[in-house]
Order: sequence, then C-alpha cells, then structure tokens
Amino acid sequence: MSYLTRKEIDEMKPQIEKAVHKFLGFSEPAIVTTAVNCITSGYDKRKTADKLSALLEDKKASKLTEKIFTIYDDTKASQIRQMMANAQREIEERKRALKAIKQEDVSIKPFKGRDTLPTVGSMYNQGLLSKTDSDKARKIAALQAQIRNKLNSGLLGNVNVPDKPTPLILDESGRTVDITGKEVQLTQVVPTLKANIRAKKREEFKAQLQESKGPEEIQDTHFFDNRIGVKPAMRGKRALKFHEPGKFQQLAERMRMKTQLEKLQNEISQIARKTGISSATKLALIAPKTEALSEDVPNIEWWDSVILTSGYPNENELTTIKTDPLKPIYMPVFLTKKERKKLRRQNRRETWKEEQEKIRLGLEAPPEPKLRISNLMRVLGTEAVQDPTKIEAHVRQQMAKRLKAHEDANAARRLTADQRREKKARKLKEDTSLGVYVSVYRIRDLINNASKKFKVETNAKQLYLTGCVMLFRDCNVVVVEGGAKQQAKYKRLMMHRIKWEEDIVKDNDGNDVPNRCVLVWEGTSKQRHFGEIKFKVCPIEKMAREHFKKHQVEHYWDLAYSGAVLDNTDEVRP
Repeated sequence: MSYLTRKEIDEMKPQIEKAVHKFLGFSEPAIVTTAVNCITSGYDKRKTADKLSALLEDKKASKLTEKIFTIYDDTKASQIRQMMANAQREIEERKRALKAIKQEDVSIKPFKGRDTLPTVGSMYNQGLLSKTDSDKARKIAALQAQIRNKLNSGLLGNVNVPDKPTPLILDESGRTVDITGKEVQLTQVVPTLKANIRAKKREEFKAQLQESKGPEEIQDTHFFDNRIGVKPAMRGKRALKFHEPGKFQQLAERMRMKTQLEKLQNEISQIARKTGISSATKLALIAPKTEALSEDVPNIEWWDSVILTSGYPNENELTTIKTDPLKPIYMPVFLTKKERKKLRRQNRRETWKEEQEKIRLGLEAPPEPKLRISNLMRVLGTEAVQDPTKIEAHVRQQMAKRLKAHEDANAARRLTADQRREKKARKLKEDTSLGVYVSVYRIRDLINNASKKFKVETNAKQLYLTGCVMLFRDCNVVVVEGGAKQQAKYKRLMMHRIKWEEDIVKDNDGNDVPNRCVLVWEGTSKQRHFGEIKFKVCPIEKMAREHFKKHQVEHYWDLAYSGAVLDNTDEVRP
C-alpha cells in the first residue's frame, strides 16, 4: 500500500466514518481511528483485519476491512484520474503557448560579414589581448569554425533542439499558476515496486505470445480438438514465484481451525448419541417432504391396477373415512419393591448425567460448591488462609441460605389442614361400586355402657362407615357397611381393642356375667342399605324387626336375635 498525504487522509476520513456507521448501525470513533491509523501506516488487508479484530468479531472485522480498502482504492483511482486530467490540461496549455511563440515575429539582427570581425591576431598585435587570452580565443574560434562547417554540411540539420522548461510561476498563496494566472496541477509520480513492473511486463509478453499463436487458424483445421491445450512455439521462462507474506500462516491457522471444528463435531455427536438426540435427528432427516405429501393420491395403487382392471366391485361402499384397528391393551407390569428401587436409581442417574452434559457443554452454569465449616479449608485452600473471618462468614451465609431453601421447600410441600383432612378421607374411603362389605356384631349390653357406645359410634364415623346400632335388652346389634380395609380396622376395634369382658352385666335371671361381643356375620352386599350410623332403641322385638325390614335387611336381625336366644339357652342349661 502506498502512503497517503495528510490532506488525502482527511478527505478519506468522512467516507470511512460513513461506512462504519452503515456497517454497524451506529458510529464508533475507536474503530474509525484504528482504520485511519492502519491506512496511514500503510498496512495491508491482513494487518488491518488483525487490528480491527481487537474491537470486533473476526468475520465482521474482515468485512469492514474489505469496505475500507474499497474506499481507499476508489480514492486512489479518483486521484489518478484527476492527475491525468491535470497533465492533459497542462500539455494543451503548453501547445497553445508554443503556437503563440511561433506566430510572433522575432527581430533578428543581421550578422556582419566575416571580414568586418576583428581577428585574434590583429587584436593581439594591437595589444588588446594577452598571450594566454589570445590562446583561449584562438581555440574558441577553431571550435566555432568546426561547428559552422557541420551546420553548413547539413549533418545536424535534423536535430531537434529541446525546448527549455517553462518557468515556474507561483502566486501569493504558493500555488503553481500559468501565464494567464490559472492554477496548474503538477503531475504527481506515484512510486511503485519493481516486482509490479515486472509482473506487468510479463502479462504483456504472455498476451503477445497468445496473439502470435494464431488459434483461429488452428481451429479452422478439420482435426483440431479444442479440449487439448496447444503448446506454445517457444517455452517461456519460469520466473521465481514469491509467496505473499503470511500465506502459510493463514493456511496453518485454517488447518488448526478445521481440526478443532472436527473435534468439536465428534464430541457433539458422541453426546447426542448418548442422550438420544441423534436418533431424533435421523428421524427428522428421514421424514418425508411436504412436497411429496401434497401430491394427489391416486385412486388405485399401481400394484392393484393389474388385478382391478374393471374397477372396484363395491365402489359405492368406499368412503374417505380412515379406520384404524384398535390398539392392543397390555396389562401393566407389576414390579417388586427391589425392581422399583432399581428403576428409580437408574432414572436419577440418567437425569444427573444429562445435567452434567449440559454443564460440560456450557448450556448451564455449574452449581456453587457446597461449603461447610468441615470442608472449608479443603475447598477454598489459600483463600481461606488469606482472610479466614470473611470466608467463614461467607460459608455460614451459604449454610443459612441452604437451610432457608430447604425449609421453604418443606413449607411449600406441607399440606394445609383441609388438604390433610381430604387426603386422610381419600385414603380411608374406598370404591364400593362393585360391592359393599357388611359386618353384623351382637353385644350383650351396650345401653348402660356410655364409653363403649361412644367408641362404637366415633370409630364408625371416622372410618366413614354406614349402618345402625339397635339397642335391645340382651341383644344389641351393630351393623356396619363399607370397604374391605374399613371393615378390617373396625373388626379389630370391636374384637380386640375394646375390652368388653371388663364390664359386668346381669342376665335375665339376675346373675352377674361378663359383657361380650360376637361377630354374627360378615359378607358382601350389592348396595348400601343404611345412611350415617345412628342408634335406635326398641323396647320390644317386633319394633326392632320392623326397623330392619324397613331397610330390607330383616334377616340381619333374625340371625342376631336367634343367636342371642341360643346363647341364653346354653347358659341356662346346667
């Protein structure tokens, strides 16, 4: 790059600012200053791009360098055109001045005859010249005589005497002007390298060789094959070819970038293969194009056209509705507790691997180290030694932050009172749409035992059981309806948890006997026959049976009452 003057750089700077603003979308004085300094220093494109890459990305720096050098080339081209125009104008002015001089009549005094001139010898005899001066004058006269003889003989008649250069005229401002006072632009010789001159001469020589080959004459022949290159008549000289500086550095940098890119692609493909992304990508590539799907579907496939030559037998039954076969229903696989633990462990490990891959690829930030007082020195090392008080405060702050996050997570997961109540009810309630489990208990005395009566009623309500409690002398019947688990819990309450034997009651004869609870019957029913559990006191047996008959389960009472009668009979018998 040839160096520019300060005036040319000042003229080029607004163009560079405009190009930077157009390229980036905003003005950046630092980039403009760097570009102007590179052009002032005579840097080439590579060095300029390196300088700009410190302020921009490499790709943007290269593009901006191309634009700046385009402006520089346009400026140089305009300067050259201006210089050529100035030179042509100066030549025209000189031609006009020469024509004006030739037209003027120059008065020339007639040359006196040879006899009228005083000779050197006469002057010496008269004492006008000394001996030394007379010798010099004699030599000059001899030279003049020789020149006169040559002029007379016509040997130098065709010699063109070069014109004297026009005098340099400067105005008050120091600018070059002509005779008329107009400013004259002097021709500026731009320096160039000899290598460029030799390259230009080499191209001209090649062009002359190609012209001398006469390809048209060869192509006119019948046996000419234009695919075969014609060798020149003379072998041209093989000149030395010098590589541009930095060429091999660029090649090495390109090779290193290519190797690094291949390595990165291999790593990404391995990660994609592990995480299963590669299979999804292949399926996306295999997916059919929309153009092929948008084509018209033929009425008959080509493999059916051979068979169905006369059309469809039941063409009216064909519709556009697509019917797919039902998907097969597979029974869910029941896993053991050990298998469920193993599956959970594998899923957690896959999730952990995926998080590690994201951190390794830079998609997520790595988590902070879990600092504690016990591992403080092992994790931080020299930082803990430099300022232990500050580091300890930082560690305790992290510990408090982790504890608060843990407590907040527990509080977010903690159920409210209503939610806990609903969860408990949901666990206790069972689906009884396919059948209801029924249990019938007979108790000897429940009327005079308020605590036991409270337990029977409260537990039935807590377990969401339905039924009724019939209070009759020597035959108190408890009927409960619900699910299997509810019945199991209530059965344990009635048969084991409540100690009926602790209470002493009187039988029909007035004897003291321990209280007793007997499971009369348990089974299933199609539907529920009672609502919320309630107590019913009946003085006579007929009223009790009518109550059960009202709910269509009088057989419960018959079974319980017959059992009570039999028990009393067994006790009376000696």
